[in-house]
Amino acid sequence: MRKTGWLVVMMAGLGSAGIVHGAGEAPAIYSFSMKDIDGQDVALEAYRGKVLLVVNVASKCGFTRQYAGLEKLYGQYKDRGFVVLGFPANNFMGQEPGTDEEIKSFCTLNYGVTFPMFSKISVKGKSIHPLYAYLTDDKQHPGTGGAITWNFNKFLIGRDGAVLAHYGSRMEPDDPKLAKAIEAALETDPATGAAADP
Repeated sequence: MRKTGWLVVMMAGLGSAGIVHGAGEAPAIYSFSMKDIDGQDVALEAYRGKVLLVVNVASKCGFTRQYAGLEKLYGQYKDRGFVVLGFPANNFMGQEPGTDEEIKSFCTLNYGVTFPMFSKISVKGKSIHPLYAYLTDDKQHPGTGGAITWNFNKFLIGRDGAVLAHYGSRMEPDDPKLAKAIEAALETDPATGAAADP
């Protein structure tokens, strides 16, 4: 009985986060609706067919310098359908204490960030946002799931919405392995995720 009640609460929470599931629908990542850094609703459906790098970011972390590399990566590949999505989170040693407005100002002034940034969320623990509960779910994503280990973990999402890889914080944005994975994902068919015809 207790387990059933917990399931009902979880489903209610998912529904309130803007998640809609139905038979034959697209991968669940496109079902999320998020608040951007300016407080506007953004349906991740808007990124269908693109290759995404979903990153939990922070302003006072040893990895904060990766903002520069992420922006460079975005500039390099955005015309081919690649987008970096930044999600500020204060889960690790209080390294993202600012308001959304302060975070936006920090990123823009210090790193010239132009890739989409979103409102601060939780990426672990009891308060984990449903988007990150989905991304880190080992059962749904064997091999790429698993808890966020620190700021600047990275999920690579294919054109078909599939989670292709989960990188730790030490995976630098300019690492050739990451570039190779992004390029391979960009060469796939948006509908199937399979390699596109030459």
